[in-house]
Amino acid sequence: MTEEALRELLETLYDRFNRTEFIAPDPISVPHRFEGQEDREIAGFLAATIAWGNRKSIVHNACRMMRYMDDAPADFVRYASEEELRSLQGCVHRTFNGEDLIAFVRSLRSIVERYGSLGGFFESRYAATGSIPTVLSEFRKEFLSVPHPTHCEKHLPSIDKGASCKRLNMFLRWMVRRDDRGVDFGLWRSIPMSALYLPLDVHSGAVGRTLGLLSRRQNDWRAVVEITESLRRFDPEDPVRYDYALFGAGMEGFLKDSSVV
Repeated sequence: MTEEALRELLETLYDRFNRTEFIAPDPISVPHRFEGQEDREIAGFLAATIAWGNRKSIVHNACRMMRYMDDAPADFVRYASEEELRSLQGCVHRTFNGEDLIAFVRSLRSIVERYGSLGGFFESRYAATGSIPTVLSEFRKEFLSVPHPTHCEKHLPSIDKGASCKRLNMFLRWMVRRDDRGVDFGLWRSIPMSALYLPLDVHSGAVGRTLGLLSRRQNDWRAVVEITESLRRFDPEDPVRYDYALFGAGMEGFLKDSSVV
């Protein structure tokens, strides 16, 4: 496939999948339930945290999580009493259990108290470092500096150990990207869209390899860098917008027809 043909295909897929119809069945629907920025940040982070497995189950359990938090996630993080925190014990998504959620709320509270908001951490640390990988590393260290059960750590992958950090990159896409499509929020204006990295998963990775955008076989951080750099050829200012194209095509099996490629 020529470079121009690949560009046209990516744009076609982007137009097909970056639509408001994409919202309802996707975890991004959870922060879309809220109007306030801090609610969207907290709801988005927690929904992204459990975003693995069946999407219907992810959305169902993330909405259930919000109900446990009185459908006021920002206020709950800031002000929940010990008794209210204990009420989260029954909230489970696969291996992410109530004890994990309580620990995550405590860590989020610490960050909010120190930086004013979750966005305050990411924007201030990006301003200081100019590097998303560095910010992801710092975030994990800051988040886990609060006493927590050891098993919580597996729910926050480490970029320092080469993890793809798919869920954190997806959360950043939600918070940073902005366009006229109404899917992503564009709340954190001081972080440029050009700095983002693709939320690489099994679907986007498989389609990326089919299209020659990714040669690395593992879905790790090195693969994230490679595929993001490939996408920068087509839009250096907003390479991650093609996440919709790759993920959507993979979910629907759009490229299984050999005539497409």
